[in-house]
Amino acid sequence: MDIAPEREDSVDMPARRRWFEDRRILKRIVLAVLIMLILPYALIFFYLLPFIHPVSTLMLRDLVLLRGYDRQWVSLDKIAPVVVQSVMMSEDGQYCFHGGVDWAEMRMLVEDTLKGQATRGGSTIPMQTAKNLFLWNGRSFVRKALELPLAVTTDFVLSKRRLMEIYLNIAEWGPGIYGIEAAAQHHFKVPASKLTRRQASLLAVSLPNPIDRNAGKPGRGLRRLAGVIERRAQGSGDYIKCIYD
Repeated sequence: MDIAPEREDSVDMPARRRWFEDRRILKRIVLAVLIMLILPYALIFFYLLPFIHPVSTLMLRDLVLLRGYDRQWVSLDKIAPVVVQSVMMSEDGQYCFHGGVDWAEMRMLVEDTLKGQATRGGSTIPMQTAKNLFLWNGRSFVRKALELPLAVTTDFVLSKRRLMEIYLNIAEWGPGIYGIEAAAQHHFKVPASKLTRRQASLLAVSLPNPIDRNAGKPGRGLRRLAGVIERRAQGSGDYIKCIYD
């Protein structure tokens, strides 16, 4: 009595099902990655609206971890001009003249890195804004590769005034302290509109490391840096025309 051979199709069915399922999962992963990559660019256009008050990824982290945070949004008109002057002179002196990335500074940074030399951050205010809004802290080539096009797009879409307003309202100035208004109240017990030139310079030089650099209780080194920025801010002149001209 002949026994009919088992059909090849019946043997391959489980493998085919697994293949289709793996393909479906891969498509979902690719779609999720594409959405995550595209979403920040869509949000940049959304942030054109003056009544939208963006939050940073660090602020979202604090919410997820149930820490809470202090941030009081204020318009640029309610921020003392000495703050803008000090932050620009400390963080990005060419803010009004580049298109989101200071390519000359970036070129020197890359050259120093390839030589194995210690490097500065090299980040412009648009780059820091893009990082704070959409990315994470910590140095890595992956983050920098994502940060550069986001910074260029942010600078292209948003006006210099709007970009500065967002930056000053999402920057971190201590654990759970975000934005210039909360920073002014926390460190100096005054609103952002009443900050003095010295207070503004202290806040500006604390930005690179606001956890270790306490603007309200500055050490000798921080006071010395603040003095340098204070003098630069007094002579900022043409460097800030894109904000106040």
